[in-house]
Amino acid sequence: MSNPNINTLQGLSQNGTFPTTYYDRQLLESAKTRFVHAEFGQKRPIPRNNGNKVNFRRWNLFDPHTAMNGLTEGETPDGQTLSQTNVEATVKQYGAYVEVTDLLDLTAYDSVINDSAELLGEQIGTVVEWVTRDAMCSTTNVQYAGGGNNMNSVGEYNKLTVDEIRKAVRTLKRNKARPFADDGRTPHFICICSPDATYDLQSDENWKNVSTYSNSEAIYSGEIGRLYGVVFVESTEAKVYEQSVHNKVKLATTNSSTFVLKSNPTEMEKAYLSRGGNKIKIGGTEYTLAETNSFNPSTNVVKLSAPASLAADTLVWSEDCGEIDATSKDGLPVHAALVFGKDAYGVVDVDGKGAVQLIVKPHGSGGTADPLDQRATVGAKVTAYAAVVLNDLWLVKIIHAVS
Repeated sequence: MSNPNINTLQGLSQNGTFPTTYYDRQLLESAKTRFVHAEFGQKRPIPRNNGNKVNFRRWNLFDPHTAMNGLTEGETPDGQTLSQTNVEATVKQYGAYVEVTDLLDLTAYDSVINDSAELLGEQIGTVVEWVTRDAMCSTTNVQYAGGGNNMNSVGEYNKLTVDEIRKAVRTLKRNKARPFADDGRTPHFICICSPDATYDLQSDENWKNVSTYSNSEAIYSGEIGRLYGVVFVESTEAKVYEQSVHNKVKLATTNSSTFVLKSNPTEMEKAYLSRGGNKIKIGGTEYTLAETNSFNPSTNVVKLSAPASLAADTLVWSEDCGEIDATSKDGLPVHAALVFGKDAYGVVDVDGKGAVQLIVKPHGSGGTADPLDQRATVGAKVTAYAAVVLNDLWLVKIIHAVS
């Protein structure tokens, strides 16, 4: 299926002979390979010059208990009040570019601008996928494989199974989630999951591979099979939760709210430790990061909300993934499979612009900033985009391990 989130791309070139149409197509095709999560949301454009926010609205159902007592002859009952639930989304821009020198363009074996457009398309397409995926994963309707009640309860044997899928379907049906029934297909829910997850499911005897469908049946881009009324669409960008922090205390402290990390922190550690209020474990005790200035990336100093006395080489870790190893304190990476009905989430872009735009500035377009015409740039921009969960009850996130 074509993806309605991207309209025809418009390359912006100041050189009338520059073949922008070809490069636009190159960017579009690269970006489309990544669009899985963005494909199934309720589409809501924003008309031009109408602000950067959009409201998704739905009518709230009436309570059947209100009418259960029946009518009294000759008496008119009290009227009911219509009400709506509003969900607001704010669009944002995303973008990146690459600079191409005239010497590189002249001497390179490959078409540098063409390849740059392809790489940027892949990059920006992935950004759109991640934004949509992370919005979907914010749902409060979470199911932990194996029957646990938190992320750490998911161990290596709690994989995505048929029983977990059936349980998610039961939840959606109880919540009156709307199934998809486009193109004349049998009504179904959709599951977006990782290749590792489908590997664990495909051994079930009831699994129906997409290759066994009838020729006349429409399929989704990335669809690989179905099981118990759920169509499975595979994405390499499916959410994987990994342990953010695993480090040690460098120097002993006495009644101090700060300590230094022993190892240079990873980007994940920097990001987690920089968010004030996050929880970390140090030597088995839980601590809270200070609300402000919780991490100094120049000195690797971590600031806690309260003083603590810590021994050197004490393990420091976060519990934001699967089961924690009792000795090493390593956390098990766990995956998120998203099972949902129609209109469970929405995606937004600006009417008339499309989600992705290619911008080419050829050699000679830089004016006095580039007096020797040495630099050209190829850029890609998500003009305006947002994704938001519209109904948590219609989207189940299954947290599970993989083989």
